[in-house]
Amino acid sequence: MQSIRNIAIIAHVDHGKTTLVDAFLKQSGTMKQMEDSCIMDTNAQEKERGITIYAKNTAINYQGHIINIIDTPGHADFGSEVERVLRMVDSVLLVVDAYEGPMPQTKFVLKKSLELGIKPIVVMNKIDKPMARPDWVEDKLFDLFVELGATDEQLDFPVFYAIAKQGIGKKNLEDESDNIQPLLDAIMDLVPTAKDESDKSLKMQITNLGYDNHLGRLGIGRIYEGTVKKNQQVVIKNSDNESRNGKISRIYNSLGLGKVETEEGKCGDIVTIAGISDIFVGETVGEGDFEPFEEISVDPPTLTMEFLVNDSPLAGREGKYVTSRQIGERLEKELETNVGLQIDFSDKSKFVVSGRGELHLGVLIEDMRREGFELQVGSPQVIMKEQDGKKLEPIESLIVNVADDLAGTIIEKVAQRKGQMKDMHSQDGITTIKFEVPTRGLLGFRSEFVLLTKGEGIMYSSFSHFGEHKGQIDKRSVGSMISSENGEAMKFSIWKLQERGQIFVTPGTKIYEGMIVGEHYGGGDIVVNLTKNKQLTNVRASGSDDAMTLTPIQEMTLEDAISYIGPNEYVEVTPENIRLRKKYLKESERKRNK
Repeated sequence: MQSIRNIAIIAHVDHGKTTLVDAFLKQSGTMKQMEDSCIMDTNAQEKERGITIYAKNTAINYQGHIINIIDTPGHADFGSEVERVLRMVDSVLLVVDAYEGPMPQTKFVLKKSLELGIKPIVVMNKIDKPMARPDWVEDKLFDLFVELGATDEQLDFPVFYAIAKQGIGKKNLEDESDNIQPLLDAIMDLVPTAKDESDKSLKMQITNLGYDNHLGRLGIGRIYEGTVKKNQQVVIKNSDNESRNGKISRIYNSLGLGKVETEEGKCGDIVTIAGISDIFVGETVGEGDFEPFEEISVDPPTLTMEFLVNDSPLAGREGKYVTSRQIGERLEKELETNVGLQIDFSDKSKFVVSGRGELHLGVLIEDMRREGFELQVGSPQVIMKEQDGKKLEPIESLIVNVADDLAGTIIEKVAQRKGQMKDMHSQDGITTIKFEVPTRGLLGFRSEFVLLTKGEGIMYSSFSHFGEHKGQIDKRSVGSMISSENGEAMKFSIWKLQERGQIFVTPGTKIYEGMIVGEHYGGGDIVVNLTKNKQLTNVRASGSDDAMTLTPIQEMTLEDAISYIGPNEYVEVTPENIRLRKKYLKESERKRNK
């Protein structure tokens, strides 16, 4: 009989999870023709950003046995994707960079795995790096396992080595190898075979959802007991033991990137079922009377943002979906699959959306604008807690890698945002610094960090704990340039104003009263008129028009805009434009509502 092994690949962002899955798919013979790398990153935003956002499952057939592999995100904002899929697996491959070692997200995903009693298999990737230090990384990993309360059995973790990009795996560092087979053999030897309890009644838990234009909603989950058959009548229960009936119309197994239709799903396998149009994440599908599985719990959100109908003077010109009802329906649909998200629908004028971080919420907003939605979003606000009469706020663990000569500048900037340095060491001209910083202090810091390090520094952060409120944090020492007129931005006006600050709009851009068109270096907001053109006379001076050169315009991305705005400002998001604006467009209203 084919045995089944279920494994998740977990790691910090950019440590090589998805590249490792590529090597497994190719060398197992499951997918012989692979043009792209990171083939599991199928979503458009995943390809553009170069990160994994959604957990996805695949399967390979190795030596006549099935290995179900779940590729998980490495970014802390998508931790809820990791938390729910770990329930489906019997072991994890913990991938760690052979130079960087354990990072904030390594700690998060490892903690979740250890709590579930899973014994990880460590894969030290990128051992071909000139600065690789596998012994140091292994020591740091052992310290992390101890810190997270690993059992004696979990502390005895096996370590393998890899160069995922070249498809090479090794059992020992000095071994000669030109393929990934040592890692596949390790999975066969070390990952427990899924228990065969097919003699019991069906019981499976839904941990992910899919959608098909012909079949509707799909439920993806592991069969823990019994088998599931085509056209089978089933009972669906939620964690409150409320039940309803349904019928399974189709069953699919994964193989490579595709789905293979089958007549029945075996016990221990991860399958996709169709036919139940109202199925949700966490629900249990079974037969007769049974006890449902525990609800899938995820860490609570740390940030909240307001989503509103766009009411700017340029509203409704580009979007297909612009009404409050359409935005509300789209957010309700998102809740079905995005378990890390919470939404308050009680206020009809706005939706309060809570998520795990700026990137988590930014990906949702970007998805909506690509689908044709037009909306406004407020500045991210941190979710506070009350405990024993004290105000607590989320604190993040921040790790930065910068050139030695920039370390002092970064320490100073993080200190201004109420960050505390916890550790610092230097090697080969690179300084690694560990801080604890309030989430509030990190809002908008990423873009400033990129400028300070000229794009060469690396920063990672993840939620650590709730700590005492750190008081006022001043992040923006500059003010805004606010348009006083409706019309088009003129080159002459931009040229005249550029010495007073960074301009955000290019000549010819449609602007309106109350729109933020630039940054004022002098501090404090100023109202400007960008629609004025040069007065023409009948006397022309040779070359005077050519002298009107503009400094590069800073065009805001969605993430830049969300990080930049203050509490009294909105980002206007349309399918074609990102605009910044004041909540109150008229100057008289702004003064009245100060």
